[in-house]
Amino acid sequence: MMAGGSAIVVVSVGARTPLGFSAAASAAAVRAGISGIQNHPYMIDRFGEPMKVTRDVGIDAALNGPDRAAAIATAPALEALTPLRSIGHSVPVAMIVSTGEPRPGQNDDFAARMYTQLRARLSQDVALAGGGSNAGGHAGGILAIHHAYRMLKDDRAKFCLAGGVDTHLEPETLEWLDQHEQLHSDENTYGFCPGEGAGFCLMTKLQTARDFGIKPLLEVVCTAVASEENRIKTQTVCLGDGLTTAFRLLFDDAPNDPVDRIICDMNGERYRANEYGFAVLRNPGRFKDAADFETPADCWGDVGAASGPLFVSLVTEAEARGYSKGPLSLIWASSENGTRAAVLLGGPRSTR
Repeated sequence: MMAGGSAIVVVSVGARTPLGFSAAASAAAVRAGISGIQNHPYMIDRFGEPMKVTRDVGIDAALNGPDRAAAIATAPALEALTPLRSIGHSVPVAMIVSTGEPRPGQNDDFAARMYTQLRARLSQDVALAGGGSNAGGHAGGILAIHHAYRMLKDDRAKFCLAGGVDTHLEPETLEWLDQHEQLHSDENTYGFCPGEGAGFCLMTKLQTARDFGIKPLLEVVCTAVASEENRIKTQTVCLGDGLTTAFRLLFDDAPNDPVDRIICDMNGERYRANEYGFAVLRNPGRFKDAADFETPADCWGDVGAASGPLFVSLVTEAEARGYSKGPLSLIWASSENGTRAAVLLGGPRSTR
């Protein structure tokens, strides 16, 4: 792994999930196997049972739409910006944030409206310059990290705040998921538990971090994005071509060391497990144990676009607290629109 000053590093993270209002609290809860899954207070599924969801109890239940997403995202964004806020002078930061895909309960301008609100909330604490938003779906947060990585590599920004925020709790969204037989229940074991959350990563070049006296937490070794044609909710058969390509692109740029840790957004749907199985078979020898993957959705529910940056916070906490499985971690996620995204993270020893 690179140790030069041009390496891209994560210098801070922020998280907010149904399990905790900080990166440390959320990671501790996931490590302990605590589940935030509960019955929805009033939404009933097609079997006549309460829908199983995870909720952020610290956000006003009356808030919805972009207002709710911006409220969820503010604290973790500020948490990730802590190193710059403590420096005492204004450093421009490009912010890239992804939300869930357009769907019932979340229209086409949702991402742009949330982004505008979040920028206004953060502008009192940091100078934001450049970036943007996208409705990337489950892979969206990793897509934001990918775009931030490229911006920093191309010297189009000095610092990038990459994040994802999502909430599935709009009644229209829940009813839509139920209609597509995607909700987990006693009658539908291959569904998922909708949730909400936000995660952010502050990224920069290693040399910049040194110049500002900021300690790097992880190296972003490489990123990859690909597309799957045979998507979920269609009559096609997925053989994992998109995820296979994402992994291959990633490993083409990676060291030969096998991956020590795998964290992904598998949520109980068979489609996601099947595509991962095919992708692993087509990338032999790259994993210490491909079957030893972690699925935090079991604990904090399906947090959609927030998944990727939240996975990064799990890796940083493991490194900081000494329970990492090894220096090389793979995170990946799959969007219903076909986007497949993956990032390889190196432990802080690779940045010394």
